[in-house]
Amino acid sequence: QVQLVESGGGLVQPGGSLRLSCEVFETSIYDNSGWYRQALGEQRDLVASIVRGEVTEYNDSVKGRFTISRDLHANAVYLQMNNLEPEDTAVYYCKVRAYGLDFWGQGTQVTVAP
Repeated sequence: QVQLVESGGGLVQPGGSLRLSCEVFETSIYDNSGWYRQALGEQRDLVASIVRGEVTEYNDSVKGRFTISRDLHANAVYLQMNNLEPEDTAVYYCKVRAYGLDFWGQGTQVTVAP
């Protein structure tokens, strides 16, 4: 069973930075991975995705501030978040697509507040 473990969330002031990590267990065969977020009372939205090691898409609201990357050796996916804004507050989820199925992590809370 593919498992994803996210870490790196927390409380940060506006303008600050965080780096989210998503470790993938039980498989290294996935071409499509990404980060999503869900604010309280809102739907889950795509933040950034990466396919075959190339960045494919960013949510317009994070372009120029967030960077997604994948480390094949560590079998992990990362999200570097800079210049954070209160509107970035949400639970962030990692997703990978393997064997034709989507696998999700448990989520990590990011709170941006003074």
